[in-house]
Amino acid sequence: MDAPPEHEDCRPFVKVAGLLEAAGLNAPRVLAQDLDRGFLLLTDLGDTTFLAALLRDRARAGPLFTDAIAALVRWQLASRDGVLPPYDEALLGRELSLFPDWYVRRHLGIELDVRQRSAMDGVFAAIVANNLAQPRVFVHRDYMPRNLMVTEPNPGILDFQDAVYGPITYDLASLYRDAFISWEEREVLDGCIRYWEQARAVGLPVDTDFALFYRNVEWMGLQRHLKVLGIFARLEYRDRKDGYLEDTPRFVGYVRATAGRYRELGPLVALLDELERRSPQIGYTF
Repeated sequence: MDAPPEHEDCRPFVKVAGLLEAAGLNAPRVLAQDLDRGFLLLTDLGDTTFLAALLRDRARAGPLFTDAIAALVRWQLASRDGVLPPYDEALLGRELSLFPDWYVRRHLGIELDVRQRSAMDGVFAAIVANNLAQPRVFVHRDYMPRNLMVTEPNPGILDFQDAVYGPITYDLASLYRDAFISWEEREVLDGCIRYWEQARAVGLPVDTDFALFYRNVEWMGLQRHLKVLGIFARLEYRDRKDGYLEDTPRFVGYVRATAGRYRELGPLVALLDELERRSPQIGYTF
């Protein structure tokens, strides 16, 4: 790894790699390091991501996701307070602000009026309140098929340097509401039930009522979906990275599906309806 210190700090990567190894998980081992110059010598996890394997053959989803869930449970069991940065109200709020700042204002070219902003802020406050009320564990923060490698033992885990201590449903929501591949609702429910059963069996602090647990998964996922819409727009316009906006309709669909199920989130559906009428861009592939 060559990560110039003026652009990226390797220390979080080294720290979380150690935590993953201590939890018995398959992450790159740091064989040598020169943090002052941003060099790390790492073990190699190959070149086959879960995403690549699934795009070739979706029938592999069962065994691959079984391994991913088992690894996630193991990672969460290793959790300790005070080890990783907190996924707190400030961070959750900053992430949500990417949606109005980058997706709505920069991508759609729409400035929200006072009424719209007030409605959105009320929904954001409800989302953050739900997220903060959840039990906290180690959170990978980007636990999705593109960052999981087909390895032995499976999975190999990458891109973990932004790990935090936060809501227990975050990584599960990331796994099943992916940026690059969509799953049927029955498949998402099946995977969440499998995780929930394993988590309960080993004593992780999940709700004993699956309906309440799944509600938390959806609300946590909604925070991530809104953040990702903002991130994809920022990657396009600030960082000049093409291709990400092509997946924004997928995330608008995720947001609508979740917000449409809960009365408290109704104002968000209404806002999306207004944005659609004002902008010809929504629903198009860029």
